[in-house]
Amino acid sequence: MTLFEKVVRPRLFRIGGGDAEHAHEWTLRRLAGISRQPAVLSLLKRRYAVDRPVDVFGVRFPNAVGLAAGMDKNGVALKAWPALGFGFVEVGTVTALAQPGNDRPRLFRLPDSRAIINRMGFNNEGAHALARRLAELGPLGVPLGISLGKSKVTPLEEAVADYRASYDALKSYGDYFAVNVSSPNTPGLRSLQDRDQLDAILAALTEPAGTPGGTGSAKPVLVKIAPDLTDHAVAELLEVCLARGVAGLIATNTTLSRDGVAPADQATAAQAGGLSGAPLTERAHKVVSFVHGETNGRLPVIGVGGLMTADDAARMFDAGASLVQLYTGFIYHGPALIRAAATRAPEATR
Repeated sequence: MTLFEKVVRPRLFRIGGGDAEHAHEWTLRRLAGISRQPAVLSLLKRRYAVDRPVDVFGVRFPNAVGLAAGMDKNGVALKAWPALGFGFVEVGTVTALAQPGNDRPRLFRLPDSRAIINRMGFNNEGAHALARRLAELGPLGVPLGISLGKSKVTPLEEAVADYRASYDALKSYGDYFAVNVSSPNTPGLRSLQDRDQLDAILAALTEPAGTPGGTGSAKPVLVKIAPDLTDHAVAELLEVCLARGVAGLIATNTTLSRDGVAPADQATAAQAGGLSGAPLTERAHKVVSFVHGETNGRLPVIGVGGLMTADDAARMFDAGASLVQLYTGFIYHGPALIRAAATRAPEATR
């Protein structure tokens, strides 16, 4: 057991009387402070930085392990994450319009299951606020992904314009963009994974300049999918992604399933929201393997979901992932997991 697991995690889990979102905000404030202290960042980098470069969809990553979207939605602590060893950072999910998200409480730990349930609802300050923050920040030193979602008040029939508005505000700052159509916490959002609706969104973000509505951007666009889709639905989605020249897929988002939850966590598991962590490990692995096989490796995959150990990361790479992301595993196991996971990236991806 690491020092983080023995000492730091128990203290973090007691903050705010055990309220998970309170602890999350407390931690972000501290990391935001560290982000403004170059000397501290330098010390952290010497301890945690992992140099195992990999090139994926035309972007150079210092290592293959990134921070998943949702941890730092508004980009307030961006300098701290690379100092802790992450090879890339995905900020957001951000929406065109600022929104408070769902009512609290909306974040719950399932400690015996090493899992989390959230129904945050894309709480964020909006795309233009994030753009201003990124403009002030300057270069991050590692690739920055930006996860785009639909504003809750925007009708589904206006989703294309909503995603495009966020993209237009942020296109100068992201090294890649993730189209989040798979969160379970915004009503109707997952319907945007359907063939026609997804095609319309991707057309707006990937078609070349000179095409009506085309962005003309060379920035890689990825699609983040739900683990709850059938293989048939994933296959249809992949057809759209390949036809539209999508740069890659992020597999997977949180799940509505409660399979694998420990008996001691069953009461908490009744909370609405998406589940992440160890119960998702096997399903996320299967989705990544299916995507890799279905596309014959033509579509790079960022594997995320249930990566709680270095062995989980190794299996995800073996399944075909080019990169992986941590969220719940980082919360439960701390920065040591970043290094351990990065060292399991196969030679072929470096």
